[in-house]
Amino acid sequence: MPLLGFAIYQTQDRNVRRLQVRIAQATKAGRWGKVRALQRLLTHSYSGKALAVRRVTENNGKKTPGVDRVIWDTPEKKTGAVHELKRRGYQPQPLRRVYIPKSDGKTMRPLGIPTMIDRAMQALHLLALDPIAETTADKNSYGFRQQRSCADAIQQCFNALTNASTQWILEGDIRSCFDKISHDWLLAHVPMDRAFLREWLKSGYVDQHVFHETTEGTPQGGIVSPTLANWALDGLERILKEKYPTRRPLKSFGGKNPSVNFIRYADDFIVTSKSKELLEGDIKPLIEQFLRERGLELSPTKTVITHVKDGFDFLGHNVRRYPDGKRRIEPSKKNVKTFLDDIRRTIKAALGSSAADLIKELNPKVRGWANYHRHTMNKSTFARVDHEIFSSLWRWARRRHPGKTARWRKQKYFAQHSGQDWSFFGEMWDDDGPRLLRASSTPIKRHIKVKGDANPYDPAYETYFEQREEAHMRELFRGTRILRFLWYEQRGLCPVCHTKITRRDGACTTASSRDGWFDQC
Repeated sequence: MPLLGFAIYQTQDRNVRRLQVRIAQATKAGRWGKVRALQRLLTHSYSGKALAVRRVTENNGKKTPGVDRVIWDTPEKKTGAVHELKRRGYQPQPLRRVYIPKSDGKTMRPLGIPTMIDRAMQALHLLALDPIAETTADKNSYGFRQQRSCADAIQQCFNALTNASTQWILEGDIRSCFDKISHDWLLAHVPMDRAFLREWLKSGYVDQHVFHETTEGTPQGGIVSPTLANWALDGLERILKEKYPTRRPLKSFGGKNPSVNFIRYADDFIVTSKSKELLEGDIKPLIEQFLRERGLELSPTKTVITHVKDGFDFLGHNVRRYPDGKRRIEPSKKNVKTFLDDIRRTIKAALGSSAADLIKELNPKVRGWANYHRHTMNKSTFARVDHEIFSSLWRWARRRHPGKTARWRKQKYFAQHSGQDWSFFGEMWDDDGPRLLRASSTPIKRHIKVKGDANPYDPAYETYFEQREEAHMRELFRGTRILRFLWYEQRGLCPVCHTKITRRDGACTTASSRDGWFDQC
């Protein structure tokens, strides 16, 4: 039965994929009448509705209800939900307002949680909108897009500094991007069913049992919101490239190359240039005019112009070119401080926990942070982070055993492992117990940036993305011997349905079979 269920999912995936490819092709050809017809066909198809319900019932928010407190947690409810996704009689409900802390740990970020049926309806229409968004997107836009990541954006920053004439950087930050986007602009320019879009934008939200209307912005928390934000900001790179072509001297610029490059991740972006005057006098006003049409504006405190020798922070990295021409990317000081503060809080709060329990809390944090920065030149930073973590653990051991000697504490919590002395370990009943990962043990590997023109809905790039996915899966299994062995033994295929195992589908292992399985299998 599980195999039969996954075969149905495969059929639904193929049906939706076929329509999405046709939408992308029609968009590329400028046949907007055919685009609308294919969008309607997709949003009314059973396969599209089934995949939309599947998405909202399998993601991290599947147990988070909206204002109606309804979740779809049984097969019967999921099946009924597929049949509920109809245009006739559909009326979106207000969002449930919740607050989460921002990265600074002080201010709070508002999120709007839609109901399950609203989430599914948004996911359904996003299936029809995303092929258009990917086809028309800026080449160097990397946030909230398929097959693109922060690592791609950082690598493009590294590439942009190759030209010696690139001297100045405009670090741009859009103030309250999601909360301020103009509803009128979205309704006039986003190619989707405007009746649905208007109802989602005007649905309002409930905060502390009080209803509030929404006159601007798209809610952070909605499935379609990131794509709408990207749609509003796409086009800025094309405008800059038309006015300042890459690698082409301009008469208006004294016969020199202006070295204008644009790189954006969500609402954060940078613009490079040869001169500070060009950024201040021409490019920044052009960007402000572009944003003003969409109801947005730059943040005056976070938008600054810096020289490449001073470096700039972008997505948790510091990018800099030194006077000798060498380019260097490393974790930013702010990012390292935030990470170490979180580690120290975790260790301080675990005074009554065992070493094994503490390691279970620390290892995912260390592994995630190190993997995020493993594409940059950061061995010295990794070593310093390991030293700071060791210092915090030693203080933790002293507080737990104030009457014991240093030799006793070392023998109880630290040992030599894999040629490394002072390796923190936890005592457990089986074998040696867990050991704390070291950031410096993460190998540094240069990231290969995705091609700017690559479109996941273009059949011409299907093999290209399959190869990148396979490379990502090999990296995903790095350090896990069993999974890596199974990946090569099974040639990357699920042993039940004989389909490629991808990051989206996930894989698991069982002690009895030692086979890699799809979650659905």
